[in-house]
Amino acid sequence: MKSRKQSQHAMVYQNVFSLIIAIVFLFPLFWLLSSSFKMEAEIFKSPPTLLPSHLYLAPYVDQFTGQYNMLRSFLNSCVISLFAMLISLILSVMAAYGLARFNFRGRKVLILSFLITQMLPATLILTPLFIIFNKMQFFNTYCGPIIADATLGIPFSVLMLRTYFLSIPKELDDSARVDGCNAFSAFWKIMLPIARPGVIVIAIFSFLFAWGDLIYANTFMNQPNLMPMTAGIYNFIGQYGVSWNRVMAFGALTVFPVVMIFIFMQKYIISGLTSGAVKG
Repeated sequence: MKSRKQSQHAMVYQNVFSLIIAIVFLFPLFWLLSSSFKMEAEIFKSPPTLLPSHLYLAPYVDQFTGQYNMLRSFLNSCVISLFAMLISLILSVMAAYGLARFNFRGRKVLILSFLITQMLPATLILTPLFIIFNKMQFFNTYCGPIIADATLGIPFSVLMLRTYFLSIPKELDDSARVDGCNAFSAFWKIMLPIARPGVIVIAIFSFLFAWGDLIYANTFMNQPNLMPMTAGIYNFIGQYGVSWNRVMAFGALTVFPVVMIFIFMQKYIISGLTSGAVKG
């Protein structure tokens, strides 16, 4: 009886602690949303107000009817993120399966190279990529940010999905080959459906890496009609001055798809991350 009460108390403490952590991490998002509905004077009011005294919708209306075309930036972000996700998905799935299932010379070095690329800052390869893309005439096109953003998602996806394939018993491969499947058909018909949660997770993260990118888009593009939302808000601040309620509205619209992805895809994210963490 005593141990049961202790476990209940421990659960209450854990819930309270989790609630505090959630409030701390969600408060910036709440402040962003609240400030986007405030007038400029109310944002800098002392003491600050948590909620707007009245809803001021002009910052959101200006995103669609003003000089800046929010819908165009949203479309640019979708195009860049989706194509970067597809490139990362196709290459990382095949690479992760090969590294998990086949033994060949230099496999450990290749795995280590993927790990090292995760430690390198994006600014380190920015200049070489700029020179290469400029010579390939990828400057001011979607191709530059798409390929550059794919380089952010591929190493992470390969490392994570490789552990997922390692957690799948090799006996399934042997059974598939006994039934007449070759290496590719066993991968396509057996392994890929089993690894579906992990594939969905790396697709989500590859999309989010590209969606939140600023440095590549701002470097490889200087035309406003091609810029994604992250680069758009950066140039929006510099071009029209710092109108904080409009900047907050822009930020809220940028964050909204990310929040929706985590709300509706959280079960795949949790199952994919936990299932792939069995072997190293």
